[in-house]
Amino acid sequence: MTILITGGAGFIGSNFIVYFLKHYPLIKIVNLDKLTYAGDLSNLNEVVNNKNYKFIEGDICNRNLIEQLFKQYNFNKVIHFAAESHVDNSIKDPNKFINTNVLGTFNLIDVAKSHWMEAPNKIKKDYEESRFHHISTDEVYGSLGGTGLFTEQTPYAPNSPYSASKASSDFIVRSYFHTYGMHVVTTNCSNNYGPKQHDEKLIPTIIRKALKGESIPIYGKGDNVRDWLYVEDHCKGIDLAFSEGISGETYNIGGRNERDNLYIANTICDILDKELPKSISYKDQITFVKDRPGHDFRYAIDATKIEKELGWKAEENFESGMRKTIDWYIKKYNV
Repeated sequence: MTILITGGAGFIGSNFIVYFLKHYPLIKIVNLDKLTYAGDLSNLNEVVNNKNYKFIEGDICNRNLIEQLFKQYNFNKVIHFAAESHVDNSIKDPNKFINTNVLGTFNLIDVAKSHWMEAPNKIKKDYEESRFHHISTDEVYGSLGGTGLFTEQTPYAPNSPYSASKASSDFIVRSYFHTYGMHVVTTNCSNNYGPKQHDEKLIPTIIRKALKGESIPIYGKGDNVRDWLYVEDHCKGIDLAFSEGISGETYNIGGRNERDNLYIANTICDILDKELPKSISYKDQITFVKDRPGHDFRYAIDATKIEKELGWKAEENFESGMRKTIDWYIKKYNV
């Protein structure tokens, strides 16, 4: 069996490929990644010589390429990570997000449908076990107030070009289940953190700025809240939903670790004060900057469904995962 994984050179995708090949050494993976600024092949150094792993540089918006790869490798399963994902960038240049997240997802699932199915609700022989797993985000649900949690029944209310493009891709995948009877599953995750995350994201930015002695920028008052999920816990959830999830279902994956941005900055500074102490606290570098447009106040996921139905549970709490993350970045930045 050969699985197509898109966006596997990015943060979550690369962590997943390393995890998956370790746990399923007989399954072959083809990793298709455009290698934008967010993709880094060094994220996959652990598997680069694995005989069951192959990397192909390419764009999911290139339908001819997708068709060629399906013919060449005869994929019967797809795990679709590839996406533009930075909210700030989507505000400045939404076009890339619509192209990759909407058109790219459509290309991928439509080619898979043609490869796996004779007609609506008629799967080709030998493709009965085919599956398309779509990786999405909790941002499609919009913003929460001070209470409440996102469930799989929460109405979609995306507030940024990024989340709107992901909501659109979710609906495309949903439609291919209801219209054509394709085997699809979608997972919507909360904010991930951990090794290999791109430097532009919040937690790597705080660590990097702190270590360089630069100002640590925090939007607004730092009171925006996210539910933080350690990336390896997310990988385990994806694995379960991919292998055991019910076709057509959505599973929310969250860490039950709600923290506001100022708490995160202070926690990282506290850990660095102990591990790499200097004459003044790293907290003195925290500065507050103008909030970004349309900044959602709070996200938090109710992961009850995947916990009860598939037996998943986050193993890392925020503090234990953060120590592992900081140690990884200290090594990356050669401190």
